[in-house]
Amino acid sequence: MSLLASIKSPDDIKRIPRDQLPRLADEVRQRLIDVVSQTGGHIGAGLGVVDLTVAMLTSFDSPRDKIVWDVGHQAYPWKILTGRNDAFPTLRQAKGLSGFLRRDESPHDHFGAGHAGTALSAAVGMATARDLKGESFQVVAVVGDGAFTCGLPYEAMNNAGHSDRDIILVLNDNGMSIAPNVGAINKYLGSIIASPATNRLREKVKGLIEKASHVVGGKPMIEFAQKLEESVKNLWSPGMLFEELGFRYFGPIEGHNMEALLKAFELVKGLKGPRVVHVITEKGKGFPFPEPDVEKFHARNPYNPVTGELKPATSGPPSWTKVFGTAITELAAEHPELVAITAAMPSGTGTDIFKKKWPDRFFDVGIAEGHATTFAAGLATQGIRPVVAIYSTFLQRAYDNVIHDVAIQNLPVIFGLDRAGMVGADGQTHMGLYDIAYMLAVPNMTVTQPMDAAEMVGLLRCALAHKAGPFSIRYPRDNAPAASPPAAEVAPVPYGTWEMLRSGKECAVLAVGVMCGPAMEAAALLKPDGFDVSVVNCRFMKPLDRAMLETLVRNHRVLVTVEDGAVVNGFGAYLSTIVSEIAPDVRVVVMGAEDRTYEHASRPAQLAEVGLTGRGIADRVRVAAAQESTVGA
Repeated sequence: MSLLASIKSPDDIKRIPRDQLPRLADEVRQRLIDVVSQTGGHIGAGLGVVDLTVAMLTSFDSPRDKIVWDVGHQAYPWKILTGRNDAFPTLRQAKGLSGFLRRDESPHDHFGAGHAGTALSAAVGMATARDLKGESFQVVAVVGDGAFTCGLPYEAMNNAGHSDRDIILVLNDNGMSIAPNVGAINKYLGSIIASPATNRLREKVKGLIEKASHVVGGKPMIEFAQKLEESVKNLWSPGMLFEELGFRYFGPIEGHNMEALLKAFELVKGLKGPRVVHVITEKGKGFPFPEPDVEKFHARNPYNPVTGELKPATSGPPSWTKVFGTAITELAAEHPELVAITAAMPSGTGTDIFKKKWPDRFFDVGIAEGHATTFAAGLATQGIRPVVAIYSTFLQRAYDNVIHDVAIQNLPVIFGLDRAGMVGADGQTHMGLYDIAYMLAVPNMTVTQPMDAAEMVGLLRCALAHKAGPFSIRYPRDNAPAASPPAAEVAPVPYGTWEMLRSGKECAVLAVGVMCGPAMEAAALLKPDGFDVSVVNCRFMKPLDRAMLETLVRNHRVLVTVEDGAVVNGFGAYLSTIVSEIAPDVRVVVMGAEDRTYEHASRPAQLAEVGLTGRGIADRVRVAAAQESTVGA
């Protein structure tokens, strides 16, 4: 009989004999492989923490004890074992389980997480609240070593170590974030060699010193004992960095040895203050890898659960990500000053293509978007042309750096914002709906979006020619409408210009980037009804094409803006302000994402939900025309 089938809550795990827990872990691992083969999702990290998850749910008492997972990539086994196994096949599907942690999904999800590095800060907050309220429970933050390429965990460690707060940090060390980890912290963790004898020796020396100080007594002896303990700790502790920050270090521990994990948690539960349990795991453990590139298995589209091979995909145009990566790689041959920067996501941003061709001009700085931006600013001061490729949702974390370090100094840094707009199954935490609004507010920033792959190359050429300030290009998680010719055959897009795709009268649809396609569909749907609308490709949102805009307001009574982004402070709102000044009688109707969060679903379903389809735009134009007729009457 399946052990997993009997698990409806963590209480059921505690009733399983200890020697049967590895079998439960094997069943959870197979469940992960089978379900994610159908739904797609973040498979690698979850497989690596199955044993750790079983051990924690055995050792701690969730939801009374607060287990705070970082990111959520690690948390699929957590969902399975905390009452969501039956619903697990709905993962990342519309109205199904989220691919990340959500407080409104389960009482066992103690903190929502989709971006790396937040767990320890949140856990310190929970532990502080516990102490303020006089309560008693454990607070555990489970943080992957990839998150330690962020700055936030160090800020949290500094605060927790200083406060001596009772908290446990579980460091899940698999040497990976999405790609293999980079930086000094990765080298440091890699240098730690498992040595249980070290911890036993250190604890024994500490006990002898404490006994001696009590027997002899006196302040000088106590001070001497403390210094001696510190010296022994520094000499023998493999986790000296953590010890110096105020955390008692335990490990490293084999993360797939259930008995070792249970003993470690039994030990640290009986202690107080900040402590870290360093667990060594293997990302993707148990998955049938057909190739050694584990980066590809961080997040996987549907695959064969036996071989791991991707299920055949329908042929079609390349993804926007591939178009971008190929374009900067080709343009680098013409521009020796061009370099590419990413924040731990080479394949996710297409910069892995650049890396293969120009390894000395490629920089992966780890999950450190702020550093990536200011690093680029430093490069730009010396005549280098950095292209910073970061997801729209993650560049939010570097907003101060964008303004303070790049824009105020008017440095020619090029930003490639992948996953702009509706993002599909990754849902709320990964939505790229806000970059138009936040980039429009940045002084000296050029804000653009291409209509198709060729225009992407043309905008990149334009960006390289533009040295008067930063330049941003946004594009969605989707396939481009068509492939691009080689970069050498594409001319730069003239700076600050729009393109008239269809000339009509009375109403003009001003579409941003990929919304040009639905806008043209809307025009075709409207024509049989007697609506002859103009369609404009507003590839530059800032600066606006003032010459074309002035022509439009002279010949059209209604302008309908269409953007795959938030309507609050977005392109439509920006345009409305200008139109109200130059043509107050012209009405501006704004279409985009309303001011709320959006659930995980397919990208087409999300766009349809807010009317960003050919039919949705056509319906909005009809309503606007009817309202205009009523006003005119």
